[in-house]
Amino acid sequence: MNWYGRLLASGGLIALAGGSALPAQAQAQGYPTRSITMIVPFAAGGPSDVISRIVTGHMAQTLGQSIIIENVVGAGGTTATARAARAANDGYTLITGHMGTHAASVPLYPKLAYHPEKDFEPVALLAGTPILILARKDFPPKDLKDFVTYVKANVEKINAAHAGIGSVSHVSCQLLNSVLDIKPVGVPFNGTGPAMNALVGGQVDYMCDQIVNAVPQIKGGTIKAYAVATPARNPSLPDVPTTTEAGLPAFQAQAWSAIFAPKGTPPEVIAKLNAAAVKALDDENVRKRLFDLGSVIPATAERTPEALAALVKSEIAKWTSVLKPATN
Repeated sequence: MNWYGRLLASGGLIALAGGSALPAQAQAQGYPTRSITMIVPFAAGGPSDVISRIVTGHMAQTLGQSIIIENVVGAGGTTATARAARAANDGYTLITGHMGTHAASVPLYPKLAYHPEKDFEPVALLAGTPILILARKDFPPKDLKDFVTYVKANVEKINAAHAGIGSVSHVSCQLLNSVLDIKPVGVPFNGTGPAMNALVGGQVDYMCDQIVNAVPQIKGGTIKAYAVATPARNPSLPDVPTTTEAGLPAFQAQAWSAIFAPKGTPPEVIAKLNAAAVKALDDENVRKRLFDLGSVIPATAERTPEALAALVKSEIAKWTSVLKPATN
């Protein structure tokens, strides 16, 4: 029996043994009885938003209730995440968190209004999203080696777009900048979608972004991609070399998106949400849509709440080592 099967079985035994379940337990047993709000901490059209809509669309069918996406922007996703942490822990308010909101935020915001490990229940990892080094289509460097030479020589004249302090686009470029030992001007936007629009419009020079947001633009020729920061090329962009192939092996980065619930959400509710997410990730149509965007779908063992908790812990440690020096 899998982990959530054991959890449900144990919950059922408790209810039988107790004669009459507590109200919260009874509500969890019948969950969900109304629509669920999924907070996405960035603007519509960004990677987290797209992934969340694809997966929750299928989850809603499984759960028998609609899942309403609510985009809440601000402070690199931490405004929305703090709000989710304070929400009722009944399973009706969830958040699609990611590498920025649930890991990089810890070293970046000394007065963070929540703690990713203490204030949330992990539900399920949805997708990995490789990071690309991107630039406006008329940016002079022709390949990654030229890019490195050019940005080092012109660091006072160039700028880099991002979706706000603590966002994936921000912290991944912080990692790139630390590898290159440069400090270009950063241009923040309220979400990756607006940042990408600025890159397409030539208003900014370059950015580091999740592949989900960039594939259509790259294929359409509205921006250029220098490299993908993963060990292997991505099937959705087979002509884009890896950073290792292109001469910058030290830059490796892959973001992720996952579902979290407020701390104290009943285990039975977490189990139902996890089961619905797992079922969605096994659906052929969902998988195709995620693969077409360049996403990496987690293996079965990586989809449990325990696995997500371990990922958050390791990612906080990783990004603290990268970002602490940058904030000092």
